[in-house]
Amino acid sequence: MQKVQFSNADSNASFLTNRKLLKIFLPQIISFYKMNYNNLTIVFCTDDYLLDINQKYLNHHFYTDIITFNLSSIPNTVEGEIYISVDRVKENANTHHSTLVTEMHRVICHGVLHLCGLKDKSKKEGVLMRQAEDYWLSQYFK
Repeated sequence: MQKVQFSNADSNASFLTNRKLLKIFLPQIISFYKMNYNNLTIVFCTDDYLLDINQKYLNHHFYTDIITFNLSSIPNTVEGEIYISVDRVKENANTHHSTLVTEMHRVICHGVLHLCGLKDKSKKEGVLMRQAEDYWLSQYFK
C-alpha cells in the first residue's frame, strides 16, 4: 500500500500545516523520476536525536539537518525513512534568510530527491540538487 506518513520522534513540525497536500505532492516528485514508491516516512526530531542516528548508523560525529535511509530492495522503488532535525531547519532558515516553512519543504524535497537517486557529494551534484529543490519548491508553492 502506497503512503506518505509523518511522525514525531522527540520534536514536531506543527508549523507544517498542509500535510495532506504534501502527501499528494511528494509522489509526484517520485513519479517524475520514473520511480515507484511503497512507503515514505518523514520523522521530525531534535538535533540530539539525529546526531545519535548519524553516529550510530553512519559513523558521522556532526549535526545535520537530514538523514535519508533507502529501505527498498526493489530497483526503481522508493521505500524509505527521512529523519529531519527541526532544530537544524530552524537555524538554516535563519542563516539562509528563508522562512521556516520554505526551508522545511526544501529539506523534505531534498530527502525525496535522494531517494530518487540524486546525490550531492560533489560540487556539480550539489548544484544539480539545489536546482531540483528550487524547481520542486516552485511547483509546490505556485
